[in-house]
Amino acid sequence: MANLTRFHREHEEFYAVAPREQAVAIQRDVRSLLALADKWSGTSPAVPTPLNPYEGAEDLTSGVALQLRGVLFMEGEGEPAEIREIKRDLLRRSEDLHSISDWLATAMQGAWDAAAALLDYTEFASLLGERHRIISNDWQAAHLSAGAGRLLQRAVEILERVDFGPKALRADLNGARVSPQLLYSAAELASRAADMLSDSAGLVNDNERHWRTFHARVEQVLEPPETTHRNGT
Repeated sequence: MANLTRFHREHEEFYAVAPREQAVAIQRDVRSLLALADKWSGTSPAVPTPLNPYEGAEDLTSGVALQLRGVLFMEGEGEPAEIREIKRDLLRRSEDLHSISDWLATAMQGAWDAAAALLDYTEFASLLGERHRIISNDWQAAHLSAGAGRLLQRAVEILERVDFGPKALRADLNGARVSPQLLYSAAELASRAADMLSDSAGLVNDNERHWRTFHARVEQVLEPPETTHRNGT
């Protein structure tokens, strides 16, 4: 127990921060997708006659997405490399979240079972709530991370339905304009995933005081009793 209150507390200090950092990165991608969707919802598709295949497509490129993620549509190119990068990053985060959440949920089941042994020790009677609060917070954080991973995976699946080549995009924008609607939907799912990650970090951060209180009590229990000396010996 002394080992747990030291190393797991320090471990959780990382996970009280890392998901928030991931959420910020995801929101940057979300803003890029929303900027493109806004642009395509109101633009009139061009009929360009470029002199250079690397000319920027003014009707498809959003200044916001260009600044946030470097997304540049070029006349002689297909899907921008930055769009592929966004999809790859979201999918990688999804896979990582699935792995982490599975491990954490399994660990919390083990922690819950092990905590039952504390019921036999009167020294911890006043701190049973602290220990079980830590476990329940981490368990809930695991489920939030799993949900965020599923949302990111589905967001990528939606993005895969969009043909980001300039020719195909212009054909869609001249017709049903499905592409911007798909981007709005993918952005909504990714944005919700970011919120869930931030919430999971908040739950882990809530454990700090509980770990500190529990650790102090464990140290007291382990501390050897003072020896009473008589006659100065």
